[in-house]
Amino acid sequence: MNLNNHYWWYKQPLSDKICDDIIKLAHLKKDQSKIAVIGETRKDIDTKPLSKKETKDLLKQRNSNVTWLNDRWLYNLLHPFINDANQRAGWNFIWDFSEDIQFTKYKLNQYYSWHCDSWNKPYDTPNDNRYHNKIRKLSAIISLSDPKDYVGGKLEFQFRNQNDPSKIYECKEIRERGSIVVFPSFVWHRVTPVRKGTRYSLVLWNLGYPFQ
Repeated sequence: MNLNNHYWWYKQPLSDKICDDIIKLAHLKKDQSKIAVIGETRKDIDTKPLSKKETKDLLKQRNSNVTWLNDRWLYNLLHPFINDANQRAGWNFIWDFSEDIQFTKYKLNQYYSWHCDSWNKPYDTPNDNRYHNKIRKLSAIISLSDPKDYVGGKLEFQFRNQNDPSKIYECKEIRERGSIVVFPSFVWHRVTPVRKGTRYSLVLWNLGYPFQ
């Protein structure tokens, strides 16, 4: 799918206080923090720890810690930006549900290599119609850290439908604390290793039925 806009951003619409409140909320749930996994990793990690091989393979692709949030005020805060970006960027994707919100903590040398948030098939959850037969259509990343608090941890995009798909674009617009970037979930991106400090962010995936 060719796009005129591969992402849409908002510079610091969230205040320092809101960012602090979100970080505090996640820290209150620190006992629920766990190693971040990827789509191909076993889904029963909650009941059975990853094996050494599974952990080794995972860390080749992704190394970070996540806590899941589903507080209604967070959705009320973020949904207007998702809807506005969807319209202003000209995507006009039809979506109707948001997954739990991922609070991500990147410490020294942690990262997430190239990936896209959408998968090659819809969710297969017949007992949960919120997800069943739907795909991730729009992703949003919210910066919660002051850029002076860490080095590295850059959000970068790779637009593989361009003439030079190897070209890498740093999303500098997300560096400022409280900034938001929204993009189609099939757009490839990565977070480079953090070289100093800690980087906090939120990630929100928004679902709808497959494109027709």
